[in-house]
Amino acid sequence: MITGELKSQVDKIWEAFWTGGVSNPLTVIEQFTFLLFIRRLDEKQRLDEKKASIAGIPLQNAVFTPAQEAIRWNSFKHKDAESMFALFTSHQAGGVNVFDHMKQVGEAGGVFAEYMKGATFMIPTPRLLDMVVQMIDKIQMDDRDTKGDLYEYLLSKIATAGTNGQFRTPRHIIKMMVDMVQPHKEELICDPSCGSAGFLVAAGEYFHEKHKEWFHERDFREHYNTRMFSGIEFDPTMLRIGAMNLQLHGIETPTLIGKDALSESNSELREQYSLILANPPFKGSLDYDAVDDAILKTVKTKKTELLFLGLMLRMLKTGGRCAVIIPDGVLFGSSKAHKQIRQEIIENHKLNAVISMPSGVFKPYAGVSTAVLFFTKTGTGGTDKVWFYDMQADGFSLDDKRTALTNGESSTGGGAQRAEGEHAKNNIPDIITRYHSLSPSGADAEGRGATEAKRQRTEQSFLVPFSEIKANDWDLSINRYKEIVYEEVEYDAPETIIADIKDLDKERAEALKVLEGLLYE
Repeated sequence: MITGELKSQVDKIWEAFWTGGVSNPLTVIEQFTFLLFIRRLDEKQRLDEKKASIAGIPLQNAVFTPAQEAIRWNSFKHKDAESMFALFTSHQAGGVNVFDHMKQVGEAGGVFAEYMKGATFMIPTPRLLDMVVQMIDKIQMDDRDTKGDLYEYLLSKIATAGTNGQFRTPRHIIKMMVDMVQPHKEELICDPSCGSAGFLVAAGEYFHEKHKEWFHERDFREHYNTRMFSGIEFDPTMLRIGAMNLQLHGIETPTLIGKDALSESNSELREQYSLILANPPFKGSLDYDAVDDAILKTVKTKKTELLFLGLMLRMLKTGGRCAVIIPDGVLFGSSKAHKQIRQEIIENHKLNAVISMPSGVFKPYAGVSTAVLFFTKTGTGGTDKVWFYDMQADGFSLDDKRTALTNGESSTGGGAQRAEGEHAKNNIPDIITRYHSLSPSGADAEGRGATEAKRQRTEQSFLVPFSEIKANDWDLSINRYKEIVYEEVEYDAPETIIADIKDLDKERAEALKVLEGLLYE
């Protein structure tokens, strides 16, 4: 968890960018990222130089040549502002400046360096560059947890929605999804719209939290660092931010693909992954010519939220699982394409669960109502009963402030209303426990695995059989199946209410007489 000191340091750097004229949040994060990377390059070479010196061998794969000493972080950070700025913008120090060198380091710089094409230096003044370099230099980044926490906090400062319906997925929702799917040791994990790589990072952290002992095994470490994680992202800026996010969390060489996941150019990715975690764009619309024909055979539509579901089915291996956030409209849309993709998942594969989330989950970015689908690719069906859960609270107020709730607060009304117990303010622990108890091996001491099937449609979670969903035209809206109990309220007879009003009027008139008497005594 990020400390107060580290948070304060990032806040000051962020403020320096804004007061220095860099006001776009993504630009701030990208420029911050470039400087972090430049610092990492120097730190990496200094460590390699120390190892080579101790071993008495020549330095291999040097990032900086002796002629480029002036453009190393530990050298230029001591320069005056004007000289430092010149090192970033003028060709010198071995024929290349700091920023151009960063773009040319290649494999020696790790996966981040592969996506530097188009990177632009946008810090406008020597004074701002000097301020930011000095503040970044003071940040202690000695371990994976600190570096990862720093970058996650930096990403949390994105307060505006992106284009095509893209916006940052809340990290506690991502963690819930990862905890529900419980990634396996030999997993091949992909996010086809990875953005800042939050899902891939969370999956990696799951192994560090739940299975630390696996990192003692050489084969697992190699798999974790080279083959386990893949992400697809067409926005070059987000691709660089995602690459840095993964590197700072200790995932050094993930597979990142700079393509439009839905296009023909990505058609070779078929049946390659065992787990997909994603929150694809909701609002996009594409021409048929721009979409891979194999996806259109699964679902004929221009809507990106439906096309991505078809893409995920294509990318998954048989037996592969998917946890994906979708807009509510996918659950009950009446168009041919909406029904087509729902029928495909339910009838030809195995739909496991539908988690309905409150509309405030994505505030302040958007107020759209969403759900999470969990399904398994089988190709032969397998849906027996689908588990529905009506999430009403996620631990934060459901207004634009998204304030963490304290004991006894309800998520409604900005956390101002009082409620009983922990469950009233955060359903997520209950969701995870109940989901895992559905399998015979997951039944807990309370017998939830056995009792979940007996829960009534009036409760927050319940099971709905395949036949009923089919009869409802493949509708997956929880409101289609949830039953609401209406409590009878008895009111007094009209004549009694009128008599009470007359009594109140009489009391009011008497009170006014008393007040008048006090005024004119």
